[in-house]
Amino acid sequence: MAKLAFQTLDDHSTPFWALIAFHVALVAAGLGAALYMEENGHIVTGMNNQVVWGLPHVFAVFLIVAASGALNVASVSSVFNRLAYKPYARLSGLLAIALLIGGLAVLVLDLGRPDRLLVAMTTYNFKSIFAWNIYLYSGFVVIVAAYLFSMMDRQAAKSAAFGKAMGWLAFGWRLALTTGTGSIFGFLIAREAYDAAILAPLFIAASFLYGLAFTVLVLLTMSRETRDELMPEEMLGKFRGLLAIFALAVLYFTAVQHVTKLYSAAHQGVELFLLRDGGVFPLVFWLGQIGIGTVLPLALLAFAPRGTKGRLAIELASALFLIGGLAQLYVIIIGGQAFPLALFPGMEVSSPALDGEVGRYVPALPELLLGASGVSMAMLIVALALRLMPFLPKAPAGEVSANAATAQGLGASDPMPSGRTL
Repeated sequence: MAKLAFQTLDDHSTPFWALIAFHVALVAAGLGAALYMEENGHIVTGMNNQVVWGLPHVFAVFLIVAASGALNVASVSSVFNRLAYKPYARLSGLLAIALLIGGLAVLVLDLGRPDRLLVAMTTYNFKSIFAWNIYLYSGFVVIVAAYLFSMMDRQAAKSAAFGKAMGWLAFGWRLALTTGTGSIFGFLIAREAYDAAILAPLFIAASFLYGLAFTVLVLLTMSRETRDELMPEEMLGKFRGLLAIFALAVLYFTAVQHVTKLYSAAHQGVELFLLRDGGVFPLVFWLGQIGIGTVLPLALLAFAPRGTKGRLAIELASALFLIGGLAQLYVIIIGGQAFPLALFPGMEVSSPALDGEVGRYVPALPELLLGASGVSMAMLIVALALRLMPFLPKAPAGEVSANAATAQGLGASDPMPSGRTL
């Protein structure tokens, strides 16, 4: 195998700077929204005493789950020794850290009183899965950073054993992290929509899909920016196949989750609420998660042609998978809270505290801005790191990408340009 080479992001086009400006503006808007909610309280949001985890939590969990999956490419290259994925391992680790930081930032700002974060990090209740997750999240950043060091430092890179050990440690830790995140909901037995052990493997499968979708989108965007083919047709086909497999895995676990609950008489009420009678939640599930977020992108992957149109189809499919992921978590997190608690099973309950009633929730603009700013924060971290350090792969000298040829308006018979190589 040829020696790998990497590059920084040196040249910036107008669309790139426009994208950076958009992300900066969105992060500023998110911080402003967090300050607004901090000063005025939850009364300015759609949250209430029944729905206490709102849209920011949906974005936060989405980014945390995606962070674990973004490391998948690096794990495939080191743990499973698939050398074709090795050029993308650095970017994979960078994306994992950036997405986790974006998700945790949204989570901390949404919970309020970020000044007391140090108390939460030093005072533990080990009977709570939330306390364990603090170790999982902080440990993930440290381990992935060490994993990147083993790949990027010249001396450390010479030790194959050290890199392999860090790869296995990161692989095991990311599975534990996603299991812990899914268990936050799986352990909440009071909520009928959550009480399910299958949420842990469902979140693991979802992390594979969301993380790879983010990776594909970043690689294709950087291909246009650098005018290099960061993903040759062979690798594009591999990523397309993995996206389809992971999407089908998520669909399978989702089906098992709902069919299992429908089989249980005790859970039929909440399932009918989420799948048929719950107003907006069945719409978000069937149209958002299943239609737009699963069936449509799978069709795009199945019929994507080769060449530029195929790349656009895969890019669109990746974006749709991410939209489907947000829809899935919206149904799980918001829908699970909106369904009334069964305080006295088999009996009707009513009280001035709205016990027994379906919770009403309409996301407010500050919630949307805060949640979306987490994605922008992650992308800004990635862009800054790509500018400062060599995370992007580079082809051997003499190879010229189709993007470079297209950008310079060359035809099939034109001589090759002497510009940058991959």
